[in-house]
Amino acid sequence: MTRDPYRIALLPGDGIGVEVTAQARRVLEAAQTSTGVRFDFDEIPAGAAYYRDHGRDWPEGSEERCADADALLLGAIGLPAEQGRHGSLLRADGRMAGWSAIVGNRLRLDLFANVRPVKLFPGVKHLISGTHRQVWDSADVDMVFIRENTEDLYAGSGGILAPGGVGQVATDVRIVTRASSERVVRLAFETAMKRGGAPADGVRRVTCVVKDNILFGCRLFVSVFEEIGAQYPEVERETILVDAFTQWLVRRPEHYDVVLATNMFGDIITELASALQGGMGMSVGCNVGVGHGMFEPIHGSAPKHAGMDRANPMAAILSAAEAARWLGLRHADPELEAVGDAVEAAVREVVAAGAPLTYDLVGAEAGAPMSEVTTAVVDRLVRRLAAVVR
Repeated sequence: MTRDPYRIALLPGDGIGVEVTAQARRVLEAAQTSTGVRFDFDEIPAGAAYYRDHGRDWPEGSEERCADADALLLGAIGLPAEQGRHGSLLRADGRMAGWSAIVGNRLRLDLFANVRPVKLFPGVKHLISGTHRQVWDSADVDMVFIRENTEDLYAGSGGILAPGGVGQVATDVRIVTRASSERVVRLAFETAMKRGGAPADGVRRVTCVVKDNILFGCRLFVSVFEEIGAQYPEVERETILVDAFTQWLVRRPEHYDVVLATNMFGDIITELASALQGGMGMSVGCNVGVGHGMFEPIHGSAPKHAGMDRANPMAAILSAAEAARWLGLRHADPELEAVGDAVEAAVREVVAAGAPLTYDLVGAEAGAPMSEVTTAVVDRLVRRLAAVVR
């Protein structure tokens, strides 16, 4: 029986996003050689470079192509501003160039949750004070961050008052609603129910990170957290101020199981959490809703590294693994879920072997080309899947 292929929209974007997305595609294409799973890739040019060259974020009809896809793989969006100006390249309306592909997709496809697994694979060392060293035990870092993904300071409510053409007053209005809070809070508790608990004590726990001693939006968020949390007596719940959380995350990562946050705070603390797992080259972001999912490495476009075959492809490859697992669950396709598991297992094997790895994990002298790292992952993946098929 011939199976319909899964439609994957590729949004490589800018800088190294183009290169790492190509590596993720290599891995998914390799998975087809040993399984019945098939993918149909639709590559959509989008991002700051496209805006600079065409005056729009992406080609006409791209919104519909994204909506029709079974899953989206995003590379990275953004380029520096024009020479002599600070910040990112912006559109005429003040939004970042390429906004449609990243924030626009989150809003248009109602990707209400950003789910970021934070796992430290055995063998990964952390770049601390310029030296790669073992700081945290891999067994102590295994948590999931769940961040509200469509509102808060990213809702786009605000602007700059500029009488006479000179900016005088700027506002960014924070929007927190009960409806959006309820669904992301419930997802956090449902996620905790499926996990084995925190590494330190095995307790299923959801930690709500807020600033409710100051901010009204956080007070509403916490009230929803308590209401819904009461429906999950098997899950311990705790609330912590975001400033205190940052130091506790570093001091005792083994305490955390599922970490829940509003959009802006979640964006910030997950960047810190990436240091626990070896840096942003190992960090994955899953933007998910009821019917759509967009998966991405959380590193930026890093244009100064583009075209050098040196960026870390692991986050993009692990994003493809997360997409496969998500699609497998959604479509009741255990073979596709197994592909996702096998991709992650192949990455784990390469990391544990200690080579080949890119410069961010082992230093410039020992660093291997990105393409060589992907080849090592593909080799292990194909062997693993072939063994399963036999």
